[in-house]
Amino acid sequence: MTQVASAEPELRRVIGDGEAVADGEVDGLDERDLLELYRDMVLLRTYDERSLVYHRQGRIGTYAIFWNHEAMQAGSVHALADEDWIFPSYRESAIGLLRGMPPATVLSWWRGHPAGWWNPIDYNVASICVPIATHVPHAAGLAWGKKLRGESACAIVFFGDGATSEGSFHEGANFAGVMQAPLVLFCNNNQWAISTPVSAQTRAEALVDKAVGYGIPGVRVDGADVLAVYEATREAVGRARAGEGPTFIEAVTYRIAPHATADDPSAYIDLERVEEEKKRECVGRYEAYLKRTGVLTDEAAQQIRAEATELMRRAIADAEAQPPADVSLLFEHAYADPPASFGDELAELRRSLE
Repeated sequence: MTQVASAEPELRRVIGDGEAVADGEVDGLDERDLLELYRDMVLLRTYDERSLVYHRQGRIGTYAIFWNHEAMQAGSVHALADEDWIFPSYRESAIGLLRGMPPATVLSWWRGHPAGWWNPIDYNVASICVPIATHVPHAAGLAWGKKLRGESACAIVFFGDGATSEGSFHEGANFAGVMQAPLVLFCNNNQWAISTPVSAQTRAEALVDKAVGYGIPGVRVDGADVLAVYEATREAVGRARAGEGPTFIEAVTYRIAPHATADDPSAYIDLERVEEEKKRECVGRYEAYLKRTGVLTDEAAQQIRAEATELMRRAIADAEAQPPADVSLLFEHAYADPPASFGDELAELRRSLE
């Protein structure tokens, strides 16, 4: 059963610390499920670490790091059915990997190559949303559409704490509440909107309190506890499928890495807090839990990490093997009825690139 941390009475946890706080468990998860969660987290961690190296080698541009956010992504997606839709923000850029999307596809997206775009219905994963919160109304609309069609599918939309200060979030959340749309509003509260702390964004004691204003239930969970995230999302999905409408989940963590590769957090972040939080990062924390419970061995963990590393090695090679995109793509889909000048402009562009 889920435990409640005494220091934060509204923050749900399952995983203990192996010492003072005992481990809990989640009903319905067998050893295969627990190992699948671990494999997904390692895949996401490996993708993120390799992408950071990829950026530092000058092979991609700015990259949004999600190190220590893997528990939120893997835990929540594991609670979904294949028919359910995922609406990611840039912080969840690799979440499609959990739906079978090739890593080379996401790498190509960061490279700015058209091979990085996918048909959303192939994976039930919407395009990565870079503008803050603009995808929340999209997710609410799709979820409502599923309800109108009498389908059992729901949607989950991921956004950061900064998104709760945007009008699009309020519009989407209010719409979902009014229409009782089968939507999970998943807030990754890593306590920083680039350099703006949550305390400078709202006077609410917790972001989950905002759910009350839309007449929907909310739950606050430890975002570094993959099992607590899974359990909370499973309950929210169950409500959605039962016709009980949306749920707001606030997953609380602390942003250990920079906002993105273009950011220098040393100017504003609490570096001592960062070092403390690194000791409790989500992948290592879950790995220790699995070893305490006898589900994972050192050899199995090493094998899973090696598989993820090899997958990324091949993905980078596949992404870089893509031929350069033809510049005509810049013109082809700009207008339904292209102006006559496009032909001359494309020709001029080709000449300038020779």
